[in-house]
Amino acid sequence: MSSSNPSWHTITIRIPFESEKHASIAKQVIEVDRELQPQAVLRELSVENDILIATFKTLTVRLSRLTVNAFLENVDLVIRTLAEFGEDAEKGTAA
Repeated sequence: MSSSNPSWHTITIRIPFESEKHASIAKQVIEVDRELQPQAVLRELSVENDILIATFKTLTVRLSRLTVNAFLENVDLVIRTLAEFGEDAEKGTAA
């Protein structure tokens, strides 16, 4: 099925963090990685107060699932890293 104007599937995810600083760190870390299929996946990240907001537009539902899955794995890694090293890193001390 071909179309000159494909319909995009849009998903918005809002993830609360402990602080606006942690949400900003997560945004900075995650936005470094580009989407593997930029012609089929559009990603927009923003921070509002302590909330990381991710909006994805994909050409297929399957790509939506794969993209959101990968994003949530990255968020999980950032959260665990912040929990483990966040305070020590801010204080300039080693664990």
